[in-house]
Amino acid sequence: MRYFANAILALSFFASSGHCAETTPPIEIKAVVVAMFEIGEDEGDKAGEFQLWKKNQNLSTRYALPHGHHDIFVNEDTGVMGIVTGMGIARASAAIMALGLDPRFDLTHAYWLVAGIAGMDPADGTIGSAVWTDYVVDGDLAHQIDAREIPSDWKTGYFPLFTHSPYANAASVNPEKAPNGEVYILNASLRDWAYNLTKDTALPNTPAMDKLRATYTGYPKALAAPTIMTGSHLSASTFWHGALLNDWANDWVNYWTKSKGNFVTSGMEDSATLQALTYLDNAKLVDKDRVLILRTASNFTMQPAGLTAAKNLELESSGEGYAALQSAVEAAYAVGSVVIEEITTNWDTVKTDIPVKQ
Repeated sequence: MRYFANAILALSFFASSGHCAETTPPIEIKAVVVAMFEIGEDEGDKAGEFQLWKKNQNLSTRYALPHGHHDIFVNEDTGVMGIVTGMGIARASAAIMALGLDPRFDLTHAYWLVAGIAGMDPADGTIGSAVWTDYVVDGDLAHQIDAREIPSDWKTGYFPLFTHSPYANAASVNPEKAPNGEVYILNASLRDWAYNLTKDTALPNTPAMDKLRATYTGYPKALAAPTIMTGSHLSASTFWHGALLNDWANDWVNYWTKSKGNFVTSGMEDSATLQALTYLDNAKLVDKDRVLILRTASNFTMQPAGLTAAKNLELESSGEGYAALQSAVEAAYAVGSVVIEEITTNWDTVKTDIPVKQ
């Protein structure tokens, strides 16, 4: 009886919202923009990841999503949708699954653009940069032994599931067959198309960002101006920081991608988003080959010379910290909107044929 009751409640919700699945055909969505957080309100105050999309893409039609973190907003003329998943893997997976199962929307041909801020490895780039992702590696699925108890010849006490020491069984790793969601490979052709389309987009920069990056002596790419690039993303629920963990991140991504990926950005939610989309793809509700992830650097993943990891994290979290936060938010929109505009303008073609680099 519980299942019948739940079904009746679901139908009542959609009927009361004016979008009953039995009487109204689902809205065809051309592109879904996935943000992870908003700082305050959805408009009119300091912008988080969603606000610029809502305003500039005219996402004016609101659809209640009580079974997710944040209501959905749609531009019904262009077919662009915006969703805020909430921070962390639990909220992200729940929100994307809730959307994918929502009968009010037809997502079978939709393109997905995850657009959010991230940490940046100073060995690879600088704050304010925008990175199109090739691999997403999960940083949570692991064994851990406290560093004070690990064998003296171990580099770390954090090592892959189903191994007995750091980075054992490397020869048997297969990024294309990761049964527990340890690594996800995004559509390389679509990523290259997006990168080529956006590579010359102007990115915002500020004196405060210049001042911060100047402290990263010994890291030429960190000292350079913001740029658009490609790289791999490490997705983990713990907000880690510091040179030693930055080394771990590089080793971890190298292990799970068989040295084909290079750790560039860190964040929380993307492995969860891709897991939900994989399940929805299995059900023929979405197309996981139409997923793009764009991460823009709001901070570095480790401290500069002369500071401890703890002190640098404290500085980033107070006062003038996160000097690149607003620029990273703006960069995500500046770069990502070029792709969204291309998709909606050429929908008659890209609905059936995924674009490739020209």
